[in-house]
Amino acid sequence: MYIIGFSLYNSMATSEFPAQKDGSKAVLQETTVVVFVLGGPGSGKGTQCPKIVEHFGFRHLCAGDLLQAEIESESENGTMIQNFKKEGKIVPSEITVKLLQQAMQQSDNKRFIIDGFSRNEENRAAFENIVRIKPEFVLFFDCPEEQLTKRILNRNQGRVDDNIETIGKRLKVYFESTLPVINYYNSKGKVQKIDAQRSIEEVFEDVKSVFAKLRPVARVGSTK
Repeated sequence: MYIIGFSLYNSMATSEFPAQKDGSKAVLQETTVVVFVLGGPGSGKGTQCPKIVEHFGFRHLCAGDLLQAEIESESENGTMIQNFKKEGKIVPSEITVKLLQQAMQQSDNKRFIIDGFSRNEENRAAFENIVRIKPEFVLFFDCPEEQLTKRILNRNQGRVDDNIETIGKRLKVYFESTLPVINYYNSKGKVQKIDAQRSIEEVFEDVKSVFAKLRPVARVGSTK
């Protein structure tokens, strides 16, 4: 089913995501810093990311928000994305990556935290192949399954994917598909693990310590 969805995207949607214009690749390479923010649904990614923006000046890109905006545009891609979300499945990688790429290209900020990405190995490979950037590190909010389920049920956002059946599917996808990505980056020494069971303030203290050690970013036009 996943492969069928990916083939459908390729056959109908390439015109909606134009290729990079000349010169944009250079902008999204050495002058760009990317941090992936990962953790299970309900682990606190959406709470901590605005704090990172406020304290460290990053641009926050949420893969889920970009996908939701595409759904609300009522495009053919949006309908397909909605169907994947209803089933608790991961959206085909090229759709998500192209949306992220466009948002990065349109931003004056070249420091990005990307929330909820990469969710599987295909996501990871597609991002590196299309955008041609590897994350500076992965910020991993670690939280046990029971706590994740409780948090999602309590937040009562009225989302189509915030019911107990779909939550179970989302958590299954997370443990089967996203944890291997975290393990991959951990093997490269690129994972910063945060205990996400604690209070918002306690978690952010650890987050600040991680970002305080981030290397300075080169400015456009600067010499090496």
